[in-house]
Amino acid sequence: MRLFVDTEFTDLLNCDLISIGAVSEDGQHEFYGERSDFDLSQCNDFVRLAVLPQLGLDLNVIGTEDELGARLKTWLQQFEAAAPLMVCVDHPTDWEFFTYLVRDPETLAMPAWVSGRSISREVDPREIEQYWVANGRRAHHALHDARALRAAWIATQGRADGSL
Repeated sequence: MRLFVDTEFTDLLNCDLISIGAVSEDGQHEFYGERSDFDLSQCNDFVRLAVLPQLGLDLNVIGTEDELGARLKTWLQQFEAAAPLMVCVDHPTDWEFFTYLVRDPETLAMPAWVSGRSISREVDPREIEQYWVANGRRAHHALHDARALRAAWIATQGRADGSL
């Protein structure tokens, strides 16, 4: 089973997680959460213009870093029976934030059935753009971007194995 994950964060140099989105390979399961306790002063101009205006639309997804991590861990449990779970990201920072949220706080270990990798070289960037053409402008929203990554991976892999 694959899980496609994207995050939004304050700045590449002063990274602080803002939001995280995840979608299962079959598209049937989604997770989205926004942090209420990120450091707003660390946001660069791009984040202020493109990311922040999209936050706060659903109060049910907002929580502290600890609350977000607990919700994500609980949500991930549904995939343990289908282990192993491969978490697919297109940027190393996405994996870092994901692991930070779900690791055991005492041992710093990830669940043994969860691993991750960057698929940026396995996805045709044109497929991501096709997703945005079909579904609206580029979002810079963690859940929408996770959906785009999933769609691009499916389209690219389908072409690679000759099924499309």
